[in-house]
Amino acid sequence: MIKAKLASALSALGAAALICAAGPAAAQKQRDDTPPVAFGENAPKPDDDAAPAPMRTYAPVNFDPAVDPENVWVLDLSNGQRVKIRLMPDWAPNHVERIKTLTRAGFYNGVPFHRVIDGFMAQGGDPSGTGQGGSQLPDLKAEFNPMPHVRGTLSMARAADEDSANSQFFIVFYPRFSLDKRYTNFGRVIENMEGVDAIARGEPPANPTYIVQASLGSDNLPPPPPPAAAQDGPITAEMLSAPIR
Repeated sequence: MIKAKLASALSALGAAALICAAGPAAAQKQRDDTPPVAFGENAPKPDDDAAPAPMRTYAPVNFDPAVDPENVWVLDLSNGQRVKIRLMPDWAPNHVERIKTLTRAGFYNGVPFHRVIDGFMAQGGDPSGTGQGGSQLPDLKAEFNPMPHVRGTLSMARAADEDSANSQFFIVFYPRFSLDKRYTNFGRVIENMEGVDAIARGEPPANPTYIVQASLGSDNLPPPPPPAAAQDGPITAEMLSAPIR
């Protein structure tokens, strides 16, 4: 009886020894069957640690009007000044294209600056001169960008709807960073900012400055002749007898 129990105990002990011996081998086999895990630079990163998308860069303003004249907007004003503005298609391609299209159609010729606030900006681009008008083209979707509204910035005017810009624009006299990313900045005065400073003030001005001729630098249009000045002098008999037309 004792021998039988001893034999049974030895048998169980031997089985346990075999199981213990097989354990590491089985574990090794399991490790061999497991896909390799990458460490260091090759290790997969969680989504929240993914590399951020590269930041977009914007083209700088070139202040030489001889460079890329197709994107130089030339405004001949009734105050006798010629102002040149660099259009920036890299910042707002659709707004630049709209200005070019309207300019080549003669839309801006004769249009006044109807809202000019000292220390702020000069706004124009409405043929009605009321601030309520625009072109027959559809309104533009906003192209807001991080470029700052500094002195000489050309930006697009709009109504309360962000996508309501059409033909009206404004030129900033002094920096107004509160406008950044709220209005589409698409250009900068590169020659004769003093001519912009000379635009008559008012909402509307009593005697508004207007655009005599708008063109692109690549059109090579000469400045138009200055508006005829009213002649002062005594009233003559010929004037009185002249027919009324």
